[in-house]
Amino acid sequence: MQPGDLLDLDITAVAHGGVFVARHENRVVFVTDAIPGERVRVALTDTKKASFWRGDTVEVLDASPHRRPHVWAPADVRVAPADRPGGADFGHIALDHQRELKADVLREALTRFAGSDAPVTIEPPLSQVKGDHVVEESADGTGWRTRVSLHVDDEGRIGPFAARSHRVIPVEELPLATQSISRAMARRQGGSAGRLDLVQPADGRVRVISRPEHTRTRRPTPVDPAAREVVVETVGDREFQVDAGGFWQVHRLAAGTLHDAVAEAVTDAVDPEGWHLDLYGGVGLLAASVAGVGGPSTRITSVESDSRATEHAGENLAAWIGARAETARVDRWLANLVETATPAQRTRLARGTVVLDPPRAGAGKDVVERLVDLSPERIVYVACDPVALARDLGTFAAHGYTTPSIRAFDLFPHSHHVEAIAVLTR
Repeated sequence: MQPGDLLDLDITAVAHGGVFVARHENRVVFVTDAIPGERVRVALTDTKKASFWRGDTVEVLDASPHRRPHVWAPADVRVAPADRPGGADFGHIALDHQRELKADVLREALTRFAGSDAPVTIEPPLSQVKGDHVVEESADGTGWRTRVSLHVDDEGRIGPFAARSHRVIPVEELPLATQSISRAMARRQGGSAGRLDLVQPADGRVRVISRPEHTRTRRPTPVDPAAREVVVETVGDREFQVDAGGFWQVHRLAAGTLHDAVAEAVTDAVDPEGWHLDLYGGVGLLAASVAGVGGPSTRITSVESDSRATEHAGENLAAWIGARAETARVDRWLANLVETATPAQRTRLARGTVVLDPPRAGAGKDVVERLVDLSPERIVYVACDPVALARDLGTFAAHGYTTPSIRAFDLFPHSHHVEAIAVLTR
């Protein structure tokens, strides 16, 4: 069969990456925009591999009771697949069922890559106190993105890319974004080809950061000065400085959720005599969570490769006299620490807690094994990719660290992404 051919298929399961599983003549077909239990008509998009094909749902023949009208009309199954914007691949599924499917993906990854049957829960973001009121997740899981990256094509059209494509799809609204960001996008017209970032920090004012590209080479041009504006984000009564174009959690409740969940995970584990680490520390959000439990003299080192983020982390952690922020690649910094740590330092590290929040690819074997060499009392692993997390947990398990349970949060509603927190102990 060739791309464009149609098949009627029964969907049996969800898979990692926001796709769903069907079979045709004993071959797996990964299908978009479906739900387990449905029968759908699929237009094949990739038939090159002998072991599996890929395809897009173009018609629902027998709908799941969990199917809903898509929260983003341009991404609905009634729209031609090539014209559906990406970024909301679970938007056609009832919110509670989305979380069940994400839990399934996480459990399958843990079983397959870590040999673990640890219980998994998927929770909505934790409510946060902002001033004199409580902020909660919206009932329909929309309006949460405070940071959005759009694209500008050579014709000046602005919008997200089509799913699994680099073709810009102009849209009139962004239902997953805050209303202010959606309005800011609607007002924007034209511009140089490249990327356009919309950022709404705690003060509520939307910043627009242009990241044009050279037309021929597609190389980035010099950084827009707007990206270097220092904005302030708040978590509880704490303030965090961060570049407008720097990394901060995109869901309006995500930073507070992770801060509070990590604090709960280390409530009884911040030894005042320990040396604690925050790896891939960004601007110090999770280091502040640990130090907030430990008190003003907590010795904690945050390690981050981005020098601007490290500079902000130094300011953000200034309330703790034992806190330091260092600019370095985590793997190299750990390798040096393993080689040079004195017996006294190793004793303190062994009494310490390590928090790590690596990029989507995970920490990797080298980082995990160097951490194991330091033998910290507790490790709190924050992950945005189930498979990367499971692989690293498998390496930890081979060295004697156990994970009794996984707590996960739905910080990306209507997409397949999920944030998980694993607590590991020797």
